[in-house]
Amino acid sequence: MTVARLAIGIAIGLASGVLSGIFGVGGGIVMTPGVQVLLGAPPIVALATPLPAIFPTALAGALAYRRRGEIDERIAALLAGPGLAGAALGAWLTAWIETSLLLLATAALLAWQALGILRARGRHPATAPRPISNAGIATAGVVAGIVSGLLGIGGGIVIVPFLAGWLGMPLKRALGTSLLAIVVLVVPGAVVHAALGHIDAGIVLALTIGAVPGARVGAAIALGARERSLRLAVGVFLLVVAVAYAAVQVAELLGV
Repeated sequence: MTVARLAIGIAIGLASGVLSGIFGVGGGIVMTPGVQVLLGAPPIVALATPLPAIFPTALAGALAYRRRGEIDERIAALLAGPGLAGAALGAWLTAWIETSLLLLATAALLAWQALGILRARGRHPATAPRPISNAGIATAGVVAGIVSGLLGIGGGIVIVPFLAGWLGMPLKRALGTSLLAIVVLVVPGAVVHAALGHIDAGIVLALTIGAVPGARVGAAIALGARERSLRLAVGVFLLVVAVAYAAVQVAELLGV
């Protein structure tokens, strides 16, 4: 890898890490297009390569949230266990499934939950979470895992809106819990894609160098923000991601 490509990879990782820490996601939604467009990687390599870099990125962010007591370890475990199977399945399905319809469904879910997060800005931060069965949480973990394996992301775009929107968890705790679950969720996808030869180790190294400190910075920003302001930022971020996903996939389906 040339010095220029290394610098670009580190910059992509840094931007992704900051977003990861702020929004409780793995950072793959930035890493994947960055690796494909700026580093010229083939689509499947761009999709798979961020997964091993997301592991230390999410771990760095999760540790920052844990030091502030903003992680629900029980719910993270309920999400991560079933999510492992979902992530392995999602990674395996990349060779067989057309992801456009899945992305459209994901975009619709994101938009719905993003609006829920924005509507919840007026609630008191200490509002008790909505009671959800362990089976419901486990189901959300499976969905997040499948999305993680299929799309090369951490799964936080499913977990965060589920926890903060549907479950009503205080947002900072939802972000920290999401990052802890992501640490586990990316492992099977990374292993499967590595076995399939889809991962560029040099790019992984460059992404990691930038993403780990970026995640710590992002977590510090989020932990220092007011709940209402953070909900606005996270809700708008998820809504933008939903619209972008939907627009790209509709354009592809229509052959535009």
